[in-house]
Amino acid sequence: MRDERKKPDPDPAEALAAFPLFAQLDRETRAGLAAVGRPGIWAAGAQLFQRGDEGGHMIALTEGRVRLSVGSALGRELVIGHLSAGDVLGELAMIDGQRRSADARAEAPTRGIVIGRVAFLRVASAQAELGLALARHLSELLRNTNYQMESIALYELKLRVIRFFLFSLRQIHGDDPPDRAAIRVELNQSELSAVLGASRPKVNRVLQDLIAAGALERQDGTLLCNVVRLRQLAAIDGAVDLP
Repeated sequence: MRDERKKPDPDPAEALAAFPLFAQLDRETRAGLAAVGRPGIWAAGAQLFQRGDEGGHMIALTEGRVRLSVGSALGRELVIGHLSAGDVLGELAMIDGQRRSADARAEAPTRGIVIGRVAFLRVASAQAELGLALARHLSELLRNTNYQMESIALYELKLRVIRFFLFSLRQIHGDDPPDRAAIRVELNQSELSAVLGASRPKVNRVLQDLIAAGALERQDGTLLCNVVRLRQLAAIDGAVDLP
């Protein structure tokens, strides 16, 4: 007989431990944040916030996927990135309280923990390590943004794609990824093209070229990356500052 008993909800403080931003905090600090947070639920396609909105809260994603982008009056769009469980968004508001600098839209059913700025600052005033954790997080965010902008501005598409995979592997495995590592790209080719600033057919051609060159291999819904080969191809084309 199937056990119909409802599973207990996870401890909110322990749920926050899964986020890199909060993982190094002590349990007391995480419990303080969990106590002032509230659950947020968004359907696929829902707008979490828009550029120019009041920035009174941040969101710690526990499920789903969110697209961050900025657009122009002429309808052009620059995709800043995609976030999933373990990521946070809206965190700049925790420091300056200014209006949103980008649009955030759910691309799948999404859940998160919403933490208001006033409540966050109240916890941070009592727990200095929280402010330091946020500073470290924003420093890493700036480095990642610089890397993405450098790829788009300075490199041809092939190198942009290579740098995208090497950067993704670094986020998964740290600074010393294995020579061969599988990666599941959650973006479809249209979304990947938007991130890389190129058309879908051009990105597809580059992916096929990298597969033919032995740098990538499709395997059961994932891409197996030959890290050594990716770095060799990047060096041939003159890339610097590889992850």
